[in-house]
Amino acid sequence: MKAISYSRYGGAEVMEYGERPDPKVGPDSVLVKVRAAAVNPVDRKAREGLLDAALDAVFPVIPGWDVSGVVVQPGIAVDEFAVGDEVIGYVREDFLSRGTFAQYVAAPVRALARKPLSLSFEEAAGLPLAGLTAYQVLHRSLRIRSGDTVLVHAAAGGVGSLAVQLARHAGCRVIGTASAHNHEHLRQLGAEPVEYGDGLADRLRALAPDGIDAAFDTVGGEALRVSAQTLAPDGRLTSIADAEVFSYGGRYAFVRPDATDLAHLAELAERGIVTVHVDRVFPLAETAEAHRLNEQGRTRGKIVVTVDWDD
Repeated sequence: MKAISYSRYGGAEVMEYGERPDPKVGPDSVLVKVRAAAVNPVDRKAREGLLDAALDAVFPVIPGWDVSGVVVQPGIAVDEFAVGDEVIGYVREDFLSRGTFAQYVAAPVRALARKPLSLSFEEAAGLPLAGLTAYQVLHRSLRIRSGDTVLVHAAAGGVGSLAVQLARHAGCRVIGTASAHNHEHLRQLGAEPVEYGDGLADRLRALAPDGIDAAFDTVGGEALRVSAQTLAPDGRLTSIADAEVFSYGGRYAFVRPDATDLAHLAELAERGIVTVHVDRVFPLAETAEAHRLNEQGRTRGKIVVTVDWDD
């Protein structure tokens, strides 16, 4: 099969497009014919070796954890999916090697859900990792409740935009940080936009004088510090970007594959409660360019890689 792979840690230049062996399908997995795979900031961290303390790399590594596609072969123990089923997945194992930037991926059923019919393959590929991150942080770490004032940093990004929609669905008031050109987009999602940069704490206090009930940090650094400063007395703080959150009494979160959570997100997408904005689409052979664009950190929604098939 054609795939993207790298044989050493490094920048986007270490990725190569070429032939890789077709994946073997384990008893509890299905072979997915990939239609699209989304780019996530964690892809850069993995590629540069920043996750090496937690995840072994079995080189050559095929990167990518998000996928949408079609089942072409179920494993011998699988009865959840059949040939022809359209699926989405957050296909993360406990090591780096068999990712989704390829024509095929063997995906465990614990990582899959049925693709929402209302979403294109490109949109659907952007839902699993970002959606699961947003859902698990909001409902398990921050324990949001109806009526809470929720702060979401980088609210126009992949995780942030889904967090805004999920928090609004839960009955929360949402304040989202973003650059000025994304403010109207945030208003359409139901958030109150606020500008990044100097004076952010004052702007947040003006919007929420009683403090923030739940702060979702996706950036780290100054954003994390400001979040801690503007919490309500019983406010909760979670970061997915900066372990310094512990020093502020907050929690650090890392998303887990969960078929039940993913199926719930797919249902919300089917009902039009959450949408996925696709910013740019690249062909599989240009995955390195997709990574470089994502690393600039100015994406609205998701960057997606597609696999072209003749049939």
